[in-house]
Formats: sequence, structure tokens, C-alpha cells
Amino acid sequence: MKSPSRLYVALFCCVAVLPATLLVTQAAEPNTLTIFAAGTLAVPFRQISALYEQKNGNVAVQARFGGSVMMAKRITDLHQDADLLAVADYSVIPKYMFANPAHAAWYAGFARNAITFVYTDKSKYAGEINAENWYKILARPGVEIGRSNPDTDPSGYQTVQMLNLAEKFYQAPGLEQSVLANAPLANMRDTETSLISALQLGQIDYLAIYRSDALQHHLKFIDLPAKIDLSDPAEAAFYKGGVAHTKNGDVFGKPIVYAVTMPDGAKNAALAEKYVALLLRPEGQAVMKNNGFGAFSPPYAVHIEAMPAELKKLVKPWPSS
Repeated sequence: MKSPSRLYVALFCCVAVLPATLLVTQAAEPNTLTIFAAGTLAVPFRQISALYEQKNGNVAVQARFGGSVMMAKRITDLHQDADLLAVADYSVIPKYMFANPAHAAWYAGFARNAITFVYTDKSKYAGEINAENWYKILARPGVEIGRSNPDTDPSGYQTVQMLNLAEKFYQAPGLEQSVLANAPLANMRDTETSLISALQLGQIDYLAIYRSDALQHHLKFIDLPAKIDLSDPAEAAFYKGGVAHTKNGDVFGKPIVYAVTMPDGAKNAALAEKYVALLLRPEGQAVMKNNGFGAFSPPYAVHIEAMPAELKKLVKPWPSS
């Protein structure tokens, strides 16, 4: 009979040669869904991503936020991999992603928004400004205004478009120039959301931003007329008169509609399709609405024939302009 010590050695040797899969059960590495999105989508997309991860085990959503044009160019010019692109101006997708060579074949509009100016109790003339005198207040000496870069971010050129329209609406020549004089390059960032802390600290007085951000961050905002705030699709013809001159060419005003697409050759196309489906369905639309965005029922899409079959069921054709 073997001694106890020899028996233990024999058992250890038997265990040592067992397959590692029988000894250790390791969780599989999670799949990563990469999203490039407009900075103003950070709050709702984090909430939608949490819902997505709950519904789709072993998937980690990695979202990167920035100026919509900049995020699109990461795909087209820098050849960075992304499974989804979501932008704050739908026209960014056909302009950059449908170009030669094409990087996407369709897009769906999933939310609406409006341009406004936000402020706090620390802002100069906070107790005086209102929906009638706002452009006169913003042009006063000493007022500091923040905004995003019109060359890289839709809210940047949409702010300029809105001011351009305001000149016509209020019959106030020079309005755009006088307001932007208080928004120098030093007060400009690639995305307007990066200036919220500067506003809250009193380093700037007013910030051109989307109404959704004002509501999400509980900031005071100017309730601009729908005729100029780019929120109303019924005003599309008038909005075209608002022009922003950028390094990428002249950009004409249009209703603010956020859009999403799946870049061609996405590594995780099946996972991306499920994310878009969640975004377009009532559950995702409710998240957008709860964060201050206008929703669509159902969402609009361009080139529906190129969309995955399951997504085609969730959209209707984009209205002709």
C-alpha cells in the first residue's frame, strides 16, 4: 500500500495534467461596440448604452464624443474603426460619409433639438435678459460668450445660422457681428459642452448650446422664437436663409435633426444593428425625450433599401425638402 504522502503526489500529478478548462472557468472577453457620437449626445447615449448592455450580455459599449464633423472625419480621413456614427446634424452623414469613396449607405434621423443661450445667476445682466432683448444684452461691452467651433461642430455653425436669421427676424442689421464680437477664439472649443464648467464657474457669462443640454444641466436658457432656433421642420424654408461661412464651405440653415448610421465594414455590425434598433424604438426614443430632445414617431430614414432588414421596419422615408 502506498504511503499517504505518495498518494497525495499521485493525485497532484493527475490534477496537473487535466485540461485548464476543467480547472478554471473564465468569463469570455466581452465584445466591444464602438460608437462615435456628437458631444451633446453624451448623457442620453450613456443611458441607452446601459440599457443595451443589460439586454445584451457580454457586450461593452465604448462611446467617444466630440464635434460631429470631427468624429466623421476620424472615420473618413483617419480611418479609425467605429461601429456607429451619430451626429447632431443629419447633413454631416451624406456630406462626409457618402463621399467618394463612400463610408456609409444610409442614415436615420432619431431626434430634434433647438439652439439657445444658457446662463447662470453669475452671468452679467442675468436678471435683465429675456426673450425680447437677448441680442442687445449679449452685444454689451464686457459680456463673455462661449460657443463651439463652426468648422468642427454643428452647434458652432448652427449658432451662426441662428444669429444670421435673427438679423432678418428682428430687422437688426449687424446683430450677428455684434454678438460674435463677444465670443472670441479664446472662448471657442470643439464642442460646446466642454464649456459648461466655465459657465458654472463664472468664467463666461453665456454659452451657445442646445436646449437639451440646458435641460439636462438645469441651466437657465433663453426661449428663442421657433422662427430662428432651428427647431421647427415647418420653418425649413426660412431657415435656409441663415448662412454660416466655415472652412468647409458655406453651410445653410435647416431644422436640427440628429442622425445615426453604420459605417461600411463595421467590425461589429450585428451588435451595431441592435443598438440602432434600441435607439429607434419607443424605449430609446423615451430616453431622448426625457433628456430634452424632440422625438420622432416613427423615425425618418434615407436610403431605407440599404438598411438591415430589421431596421427597415422601424422607419419611414425622409420627407422631401
